[in-house]
Amino acid sequence: MSTLWHDVCGVDEIWPNTGVCARIDNRQIAIFRIDRADGATEIFAIDNHDPHSGANVLSRGIVGNLGARTVVASPIYKQHFDLATGDCLEEPSLPVRSYAAEINDGRVRVCV
Repeated sequence: MSTLWHDVCGVDEIWPNTGVCARIDNRQIAIFRIDRADGATEIFAIDNHDPHSGANVLSRGIVGNLGARTVVASPIYKQHFDLATGDCLEEPSLPVRSYAAEINDGRVRVCV
């Protein structure tokens, strides 16, 4: 399987500190824009599928920090997923896949 960079949207099309869902290669990918206090903007991408509930809802979760980790809380059962790694903090045996993501010339790109 090859990996390709996909242009998703303009970074300004995602509200700060929220997520959106994009369909890329028949996968639902949750993409998060995090605006840091120092003015930097980061983009993260993980599977949108919540392994605990079986629903495609992670893009609708609440983002925040647990210690040094930037996480999203699933809107259904509230498990926390690390946006950088996809690890589930409460149940390490049920991670989600994470993807490389970047901002390039004001556009959000995800490598799938």
